[in-house]
Amino acid sequence: MSTTFNLDTSTSRANPTPQPMRRLTVPAIKQRKFEGKTETPLVMLTAYTARQAQLLDTHCDMLLVGDSLGQVIYGLPSTLPVTLDMMCNHGAAVVRGSYHSLVVVDMPFGTYEQSPQQAYASASRIMAETGCAAVKLEGGSVMAETIAFLTQRGIPVMAHVGLTPQAVNSLGGYAARGRSQQEHEKIISDGKAVTDAGAFAVVVEGVIEPIAIALTQSIEIPTIGIGASAQCDGQVLVTEDMLGMFERVPRFVKRYENVAETISKAAETYASEVRERTFPGVEQTYQPK
Repeated sequence: MSTTFNLDTSTSRANPTPQPMRRLTVPAIKQRKFEGKTETPLVMLTAYTARQAQLLDTHCDMLLVGDSLGQVIYGLPSTLPVTLDMMCNHGAAVVRGSYHSLVVVDMPFGTYEQSPQQAYASASRIMAETGCAAVKLEGGSVMAETIAFLTQRGIPVMAHVGLTPQAVNSLGGYAARGRSQQEHEKIISDGKAVTDAGAFAVVVEGVIEPIAIALTQSIEIPTIGIGASAQCDGQVLVTEDMLGMFERVPRFVKRYENVAETISKAAETYASEVRERTFPGVEQTYQPK
C-alpha cells in the first residue's frame, strides 16, 4: 500500500493513495501455471470490506469475497442464507478498496444451480454491480455445463471442488473429503470436468493431501488449496481465521496473529478510561482559544 494518503473531507478519513500498478487479470492468473507447474504459488485471502481490501491488496494475487461472510460478518449458522444483495454490496466495497489483486466474488447458494440461464443472470448482476473480474461457484462435473455457459459468454469462473460448504447438508458435515476410493475418483473427475468446461482456476477444499497433489498434477489450471496441500498452485484462507478473530478454527488454519485479544484489550482499556473520566483528555477535546 502507498505511504501517501488523500483526505476525504466528507468523512474526515484518510484513504491510501493507490500505487500506479495494473490490476492482475484472469489470463495472468491462469498463465502462472505453465507446463503443469506454478513457480511462485498464488496468494489469496478473503476480504469483505473496503478497508480490509486496502490492507490485504498489496500482499495478494487474488481477493475472494467469500460467502463465508455469512458467518464471519453476519453471524449466520452457515453460508446457505447468504443473498445476492450481500455479495454485491461487499464485492463492490472490496473492488473499491483494491487496485492490484484480482477480485473474485462467490455466487451464493440457490442463485446458480437451477440452470445455466439462472447462473448467467446472477453472475452478470454480480459483475455489473461490483466490478469484480470473476465469480466462484461450487461443484464439479454437475456444474460443468454451467461453467461452460458462463465462460462462453465472457464471465470468468473459478470452480470449487472437494468439501463444498453449500452442500453441507448432503455431505453430512465438514469432514475432509477423499478418504474412500469413490470420493478420490470423484474429486479427480470433478477437477478435470471444470477444467474442460473453461474454469480458470479451482479451489480444492478439505481434501486428503495425496488427492490434492494428484489433482494439481493432472489439470492445466491452477489449484487453490484450503485444507489441501502446500503443493497446490496457490492457497486461500479466511482472513479472520488466520488473524485469530475466532476461538475455534478448522484444523487447516494457521493463526498468524491474535487480533481478537488485541481488540478485547483495547476495548477494556477504553472502558476503564471512560469510567474513570480520564478519556477524553485535553488532546481529544476542543478548548477555547
